[in-house]
Amino acid sequence: MFEIDTLAIIGLAVLCAGGLAYALIYPFLSGEVKADERRQAVAGTVARPIRKNEEASAKRPSIEETLKEIDRRRQNASRPPLSVQIAQAGLTMTKNRFLAISGALGVVGFLGVMILGVEPLWALAAGLALGLGLPRWVLGFLKKRRLAAFLNELANAVDVIVRGVKAGLPLGDCLRIVATEAQEPVRTEFRHIIEQTTLGIPLYEAVLKLYERMPVAEANFFCIVVSIQQKSGGNLAESLGNLSKVLRDRKKMKAKIVAMSQEAKSSAAIIGSLPPAVMIFVYMSTPHYISMLWTTDMGRLMLAGCLLWMFIGVLVMRKLINFDF
Repeated sequence: MFEIDTLAIIGLAVLCAGGLAYALIYPFLSGEVKADERRQAVAGTVARPIRKNEEASAKRPSIEETLKEIDRRRQNASRPPLSVQIAQAGLTMTKNRFLAISGALGVVGFLGVMILGVEPLWALAAGLALGLGLPRWVLGFLKKRRLAAFLNELANAVDVIVRGVKAGLPLGDCLRIVATEAQEPVRTEFRHIIEQTTLGIPLYEAVLKLYERMPVAEANFFCIVVSIQQKSGGNLAESLGNLSKVLRDRKKMKAKIVAMSQEAKSSAAIIGSLPPAVMIFVYMSTPHYISMLWTTDMGRLMLAGCLLWMFIGVLVMRKLINFDF
């Protein structure tokens, strides 16, 4: 009886040991451990693109914010204050000095016409034209000329940056080269960017301010490319190379449009100058014949009507021959 109990205990112990060994060793023998390791490896490779997608989605809001900021600055640049217009024209005077010069011109025009013995109403009109019209016209002319010079040089500046980035130079050093070697006004504008980054302003914010000083589409393109690259990364040399190609293509298209519309502009200039030229020649030959236009009431009324229709015609011709793209 004792022997049977001993054998039963030994058998149970062997079964327990065998079951424990089977539970511990069988996964290694059957390959379950390797299968689990493989499943974990596959899960890791699948999770890695998911993390990349999460990082991309995290970058996406910053790009959207950048584009919104650029659009906001573009809207503000469409209606700049007087001080910004003076800076865009390349002038160094202050707003108060510009207003003082405008007021002085208005007073000179008013007094000069009054000295000639003309009616006060006409003298007031002359003062307003000299005080408000002439300074603003000069400011707009200088601004337009400076923007044209900026566009002519911007593509070359972008090419310099592309070559510098391909050679391994940081973007800041490339901008310094442009701020030193480029032609005006690109040199001055890029110098402003370098000065702002030296003061601690991030590069993408300093670049965004370029469009406020140079409100042209090409400057906006440059701001978008550099700002997005600074926030989200990417191949800057390739992006700026494509931008340089776009700038040169737009320049060629603009020159082609100017050449095609030059005939219409010449015709409009000749047609617009014929009536005053005829008046001058008639006055030189027979003054008493043409002087009735400003010595009689009916003549002044006819002259005012002719001037109004001439002004409307000039505006219509200007609208027809000016192309925006």
